[in-house]
Amino acid sequence: MTARAHAGEGRDASVGPLRHALSQLRLRELLAEVQDRVELIVEGRDRLDGLVEAMLVVASGLELDATLRSIVHSATNLVDARYGALEVHDQDGHVVQFVHEGIDDETVRRIGHVPTGRGIIGLLIHHPKPLRLEDLSQHPGAVGFPPHHPPMRSFLGVPVRVSEESFGTLYLADKTNGKPFSEDDQLLVQALASAAGIAVANSRLYEQATSRQSWIEATRDIATELLSGTEPAQVFRLVAEETVKLTGADGALVAVPLGEDVAADASELMVIQTVGNAAAPAIGQTIAVTGTSLGDVIARTTPRRLDGLAVDGVEVGSALALPLRANGAVAGVVVVLHHDGAASFTDDHFEMMTAFADQAALALQLATSQRRSRQLDVVTERDRIARELHDHVIQRLFAVGLALQGAVSRAHDPEVRRRLDVAVDDLQGVIQDIQTTIFDLHAAPQGTLRLRQRIDEAIAELVGTALRTTVQYVGPLSVVDDALAGAAEAVLRQALSNAVRHAGATTVSVRVSVVDELCIEVSDDGRPLPDRDADGGLADLRRRVAEVGGVLTIQSAPGADDTLIRWSAPL
Repeated sequence: MTARAHAGEGRDASVGPLRHALSQLRLRELLAEVQDRVELIVEGRDRLDGLVEAMLVVASGLELDATLRSIVHSATNLVDARYGALEVHDQDGHVVQFVHEGIDDETVRRIGHVPTGRGIIGLLIHHPKPLRLEDLSQHPGAVGFPPHHPPMRSFLGVPVRVSEESFGTLYLADKTNGKPFSEDDQLLVQALASAAGIAVANSRLYEQATSRQSWIEATRDIATELLSGTEPAQVFRLVAEETVKLTGADGALVAVPLGEDVAADASELMVIQTVGNAAAPAIGQTIAVTGTSLGDVIARTTPRRLDGLAVDGVEVGSALALPLRANGAVAGVVVVLHHDGAASFTDDHFEMMTAFADQAALALQLATSQRRSRQLDVVTERDRIARELHDHVIQRLFAVGLALQGAVSRAHDPEVRRRLDVAVDDLQGVIQDIQTTIFDLHAAPQGTLRLRQRIDEAIAELVGTALRTTVQYVGPLSVVDDALAGAAEAVLRQALSNAVRHAGATTVSVRVSVVDELCIEVSDDGRPLPDRDADGGLADLRRRVAEVGGVLTIQSAPGADDTLIRWSAPL
């Protein structure tokens, strides 16, 4: 065997193990690649299962708020995000609702307010397209986080559409593994957002149907109360209560013009009913409407959203002003309030409450017509009674008196004569009393009924059921003319509003007397408010006193728990 042959055998012997090693390496690489692909397939199947499960969870509810929270929770679990949120905006791009997950309540409280639509959030509202960022702070549209907000780096934003309209945006931040969101993450969230849009549409339909049913029931209750003869003040409170229930607002108030003013011509309104802590400080206050947004609502008889309200002690974040309009007239206005920082009212709220206020105003107008018809019946009956008294009762009393006078001359006993004279004088007094009653009955439509009705309605509207109220009338109210009666009502309303606003008051007493002048006295056992002389209500009282040439006195001893407001004016 030659040397070359031996060399060839040596190479063959060394190549064999190398070929074996290479084949084993390729096999391991192939197995690793197969394993990776299997893992990807399994992971993809798991994520697909997760997507299907998330879609089922999102579509399972009907209540809108619960559906929104389910969307956020499912999205964060689907892509392993630490933070998630869903903002809902109106047609003008204003954020009306913000649902979030991953930030605890204490941190939310310290942040203080929900996003208002600036920065990247505003960008996605006005340009609803998916946005994926490795570091959201580096985006040109970023405006930074408010104080106490946790830091966030990776970001994924996907729009949510309902019936091809932009409804809101789903935001996700910071994957738990520290990596940025992938293209697969984006595709999964987009698929979930599509399912979420359908779920939101179903929830909105359900909510609209439920709200409409509640609206129908509330309108029916108000109409029933009005047409059954319930006092307008109590019905106004029912209107305020129902608006809060229907909108989930923090408060509501009802304001009406003073005196006989028509709301469209009034320069100021009196708050006669409030519901909720947000509106409670407004009770009894006078609101100037000239040149204000509220005045524009009344003048145009058109509801609108308000960004603020000039009422002492009331902090308004957003509000709806709803005129109580019927047949072109406005009886007053209902203002529904949210605290500063709370979600705004939706378009559905606006449309529903506009219709509700119109129906309530129509029922109020029908009830007013019904009440006037009853008052006309009362006046007619008063006239009939007055005629009966004049034509029959007084004539018979005159006859009895003449008979007694004739008997006096025939009586011989002095005691009998004295008693007959007393009886004749008593009969004459009775006749005079009946004549006064007849005069008051005839004068009622122009004087007594008008002023007394105004006073009774003002007291019913402004004094709550928790207070004990006493009212006393002295003298012929029929001699008070319409102009002075209107001024008297306005003064009484303002005096009552000051009494109602005392801390701890339990009793309010009203005395209206007509002797040589018209005098109104309002006293209560509440503690006077601090700095009452600077209060706009007292300034308004003094102005009205000056207009009619009257006198105003306020008696309140230092440290005493009672106050007396006395107003008098010449007849």
